[in-house]
Amino acid sequence: MISYPEALALLLAEVRPLDVEQVALGAARLRFLAADMASPLALPSFDNAAMDGYAVRAEGDAIPAGTVRAVAAMHAAGDTIDTYPEAEACEIATGARMPVGFDTVVPVERCERRGGEVRFLADERRGQNVRHAGTDIGEGALALARGRRIDAAAIMLLAALGIDRVDAVRQPRVAVIATGSELNPTGPLPPGGIHDSNGPFLAASLASWGVEPAGRARVPDVGDAFHVAVRDARDAGADLIVTTGAVSAGRFDFVPSALASLGARELFHKVAIRPGKPLLAARFDGGPLVLALPGNPIAVAVGYRFFVAPVLRAMAGLPAERPTRVTLATPFTGREGMRHFALGRVGNDAQGRQVAHLADAQAAYRILPYTQANTWLTTGADGDAEAWPIDPADAT
Repeated sequence: MISYPEALALLLAEVRPLDVEQVALGAARLRFLAADMASPLALPSFDNAAMDGYAVRAEGDAIPAGTVRAVAAMHAAGDTIDTYPEAEACEIATGARMPVGFDTVVPVERCERRGGEVRFLADERRGQNVRHAGTDIGEGALALARGRRIDAAAIMLLAALGIDRVDAVRQPRVAVIATGSELNPTGPLPPGGIHDSNGPFLAASLASWGVEPAGRARVPDVGDAFHVAVRDARDAGADLIVTTGAVSAGRFDFVPSALASLGARELFHKVAIRPGKPLLAARFDGGPLVLALPGNPIAVAVGYRFFVAPVLRAMAGLPAERPTRVTLATPFTGREGMRHFALGRVGNDAQGRQVAHLADAQAAYRILPYTQANTWLTTGADGDAEAWPIDPADAT
């Protein structure tokens, strides 16, 4: 049995960074940028009105209340004509380009329109209510850095910059195989049966990484279904195969011998962690990595969070994740020599310091505390802990 740092180092040494491909922006969500993105233009690209009102040329630092100006035109967003050399004021819409030589916008609600003239009801400050070119981002400036997840905010920025294709890391192809003759889909259960929760959990978790499914199976503890599912995933070009259950040392724990018979090279089996000690990692030469997780649901959650997620990060070329140090509200006692992964909640105490509270009644089979936690804690005996986001995709 090896330590968690040793196991993770062995595992990550086997990871091959994924290729880079160019993808359309509409298909890039949840991908990772493979290169820095420089802005091809300034945002805004021109000075424009921040609100509906009247554009004017201020003659000093302020325009006094009661000022009356003649209105020459209505200037709307998208208008191409923006030169009114003789005009005193132009009615202007939000987002419209500022007419040449105009420097101030007086909000419409602080104006009184009388025919072809407008009267200002309050003192106005020169330069107000104008969005200046480049105040969001300048041309040539770094827009998004390499390794950035392409989320909705990134898509908004890239679209505003007129970028329709990006260089992104290829999606990892991941297969999920849940073992157990007792596993059933939703619906009525037979005697001794349970609903499969590990398969749906892993599918949902992997989807947040934008992975490409390379197969998903639920197989019994007898027969050759597991062998077939692994071969199918390997032949389908999976980069990673994640299995659950049948990985310990009992009569029905067939996964280690099955993987060996299929030609997988074992990297390690059993790690000094709780929960999840029986975890196994293997590699098919020239093929996928395999992470075989125990069957208890929170052991699966730990395996995903602290083994699968680091592999996906490394495949995407991302640096190692860094946790946050927090103080435990109450001491944690665990088995010496084991790395304990615990669920908890992080909040602020009366002095505004971050304090972590361990979830009550934690056990590898209990799912409810997982739904109530907002952090994973790697706990120690010194009163401090490392806090990790519940969803590793949030840490990217």
